Amino acid sequence: MAKTYGTVSTERREELSGIAFVQGLVDGSLPLNTFARTLGYDITEASSGRVVITMQPRDDQLNPAGTVHGGVAATLLDSCMGLAIWTTLEKGVSQTTLEFKISLVRPITPGMGTIRAEGVVLNRGRRIGTAEGRITDEGGRLLAHGTTTCMIFQP
Repeated sequence: MAKTYGTVSTERREELSGIAFVQGLVDGSLPLNTFARTLGYDITEASSGRVVITMQPRDDQLNPAGTVHGGVAATLLDSCMGLAIWTTLEKGVSQTTLEFKISLVRPITPGMGTIRAEGVVLNRGRRIGTAEGRITDEGGRLLAHGTTTCMIFQP
């Protein structure tokens, strides 16, 4: 199914478990957020507590030093880690990022091929979830990593 972009209504999100919501983003039955179109990333895998996002770095994402802006890595990590936590939520439950930290290990550059951001849940409580994420290149080299803390909203 071809991917579309938009916003999933609150009512529709509340009808779905977290894993059903994120798998809908993967399989294209639900639209990806519009920022995914802007940056050119795709949510490609989802299982309980784990999400993978992929993208090809582009030359319109460069900082003044000529490498992909750190905000792109931050967005990929925030997205994969937050969505990993989302996969653990029950129907009607939502979450948002409270804080996240990232470390940029190697430069991300256009022409390096597809990069992969993987988020994995570390702990999921009733009100707080934590996850870690890693961005790697096609050879598996670490480019950036991070952690997040998300607040969980019970109905």
